[in-house]
Amino acid sequence: MLVRLRREYAQLVTSGAQLLLLLVGLKLESRNGWLFSLSAIACISILAWLSALNRLRAIRDTPTSKVASAAQGYVELTGRGGQVKEAPVLSKFTALPCLWYRYKVERRDPNDKWETVDSGESDDCFLLRDDTGSCLVDPARAEIITKHRDQWERDGYKYTEWKIIDHDFLYVIGNFRTQGGSNLEFDTRAELNALLSEWKKDMPKLHMRFDLDENGELDMKEWMLARSAAKRQVGKMFREARLQPDFHIIGHPRDGKLFLISNLTPEKLSRRYLFWAWAHVTIFFGALGGLGWLLQSAEF
Repeated sequence: MLVRLRREYAQLVTSGAQLLLLLVGLKLESRNGWLFSLSAIACISILAWLSALNRLRAIRDTPTSKVASAAQGYVELTGRGGQVKEAPVLSKFTALPCLWYRYKVERRDPNDKWETVDSGESDDCFLLRDDTGSCLVDPARAEIITKHRDQWERDGYKYTEWKIIDHDFLYVIGNFRTQGGSNLEFDTRAELNALLSEWKKDMPKLHMRFDLDENGELDMKEWMLARSAAKRQVGKMFREARLQPDFHIIGHPRDGKLFLISNLTPEKLSRRYLFWAWAHVTIFFGALGGLGWLLQSAEF
């Protein structure tokens, strides 16, 4: 639910809500109706302006990093998209191979308006590659802007499908982290306790290994022997884990910062958000001017 609200808020940047409210004012044809419509337009415009401005600042103020040298934390990466699995993800309706897709199905109602009856998107991870390495991209909870969009109508339904395809240019800004042996977080005590708890589930086998006097119980000396064996096994697990290769992943920041994936260049994204920032601030002052004129007019 929270993810959907975040996306709905982000869509204010390029929404047509102000136009709909303007049409409402025209249809109501009353002073109060115009006051309501213009007030709502002003509120939506200021929220949309802030949303566009925040995204513009994030894109412009975050320097582009290379995968191999990126710092842990909030970063911006660019590269080419790639598949993780040999079998590609297939889009919902066209069944075309892709890295990610989103779809929406709308039905024409009796009032000749479109209502959404189904929607969804893929959640498979994919790769971003640059000249220094590759990074796993987890698209969960991301705002995704893509230039690949197909739409068609059939039997009173409208189908829309968005895609990111293999080898697309990718721009990603989000939380970057490296996992693997070199920076492995390993709690030896917790792993030891977990291993001993697992052994205790099979007491006959535990007695067979460590009940040296075969009296059916583990005394202090025998229990310490079991703990020593468990420590050795945990140490072996740690050494093997440290030998595993590192891998990088970029995903949703926990602090609520912008997490954006796009196959548009950062320059095009900046121009888009700059345009919408100016558009919404213009609409905001236009709505304020309309409200001022209405409040000063004795009649409407």
